[in-house]
Amino acid sequence: MTLADALAPHPHARAVLRSAIPPHGAPSHAYLFHGPAGSGKARAARAFAAELLAEGSPDPDRTRARVERNAHPDLTWVVRSGAADMRVVDIAEPVVGAVSHRPFEAQRRVFVLEDADTLNDEAAAKLLKTLEEPPAYAHLLLLTAHPRDLLDTVRSRCQSVRFDAPSPARLEELIAGRGVSPEQAHACARLSLGDADRALALALGQGPALRHAAELTARACLTGAVTGRPWEAILASAKERGAQARTTIEEGVAEEAERLPDRERRTAVREGEETAKRAERRARTGALDEGLRLIGLWLRDVACIADGAQDVVHATDRLEALRADSEGHTSAALRAGVDLVDATRSSLSVNVGEDLALEALVARLVTRLAPA
Repeated sequence: MTLADALAPHPHARAVLRSAIPPHGAPSHAYLFHGPAGSGKARAARAFAAELLAEGSPDPDRTRARVERNAHPDLTWVVRSGAADMRVVDIAEPVVGAVSHRPFEAQRRVFVLEDADTLNDEAAAKLLKTLEEPPAYAHLLLLTAHPRDLLDTVRSRCQSVRFDAPSPARLEELIAGRGVSPEQAHACARLSLGDADRALALALGQGPALRHAAELTARACLTGAVTGRPWEAILASAKERGAQARTTIEEGVAEEAERLPDRERRTAVREGEETAKRAERRARTGALDEGLRLIGLWLRDVACIADGAQDVVHATDRLEALRADSEGHTSAALRAGVDLVDATRSSLSVNVGEDLALEALVARLVTRLAPA
């Protein structure tokens, strides 16, 4: 994705970043990309990083393509290794230590920190020193959906770049443009809760299958007919997404390692293996969390039908099934079921056994919701 495409829906971000593009612009040493989840911050960060690293390159298009594949040695993309926070180990060597080394092949080095609001106090304090006195060739892009959770001293040292949530109409347009039916596009836009990445993921690829598995699981809990273990499809989808994420990282590491001397290659491969493991874990947990979220939204929609509030239902393409599920259930019981789902989602951050967590949730939902 080009920078122009990434910034098209975001006038504030476009005004800030377009004027900073080299060779005529003067990019800041640090930016804070903030906006709702799925607003496009990560896509814009990658496209902006590509423009910074392409300056002076003998083949700018190839440089941009390598950045897109996360295979450029002067791009460091940091994600938290902890379940809920970014720790010192995540930034000590990859950012604080590496920033003092000059670029490998570009004129600049770019460091992107996802979910910067999850920096724990020790990590934030360590990063602060780098933000205060970075070398001229270094640029740090901090991404967050919760800017107020960052230390004031960190926020104040970054140039603010705002990203706005896409409107439901824009999301529908985005999904329908991929060949999805209007009914499904409308439902996925509502189910995404304003998250463009999630909206597309629900409508394309494995999304419809995950949504179907979540629906079957929720409906089975409402009837008590869980002998077919429909939640296993959610687990299988999560494992597949994890494997895909790991493969993507491994392929990028292998491509880059081919260009390195033997000693550096061994280090890159070793570090790449750890990165791939973490990516697999995040993708698997993220897919599992999405499946649980969809179960909760189904129960929430059934509760809305039970209350006579059809106009606020998210799964608008499944109204008939929602009406059928509302028979014999009270909205109070259904909302208590949503709370059980949310509690299980929260437990994923403490490395619970995923199979057992889902099985336990189903048992609790059946007890709470299924007819005697």
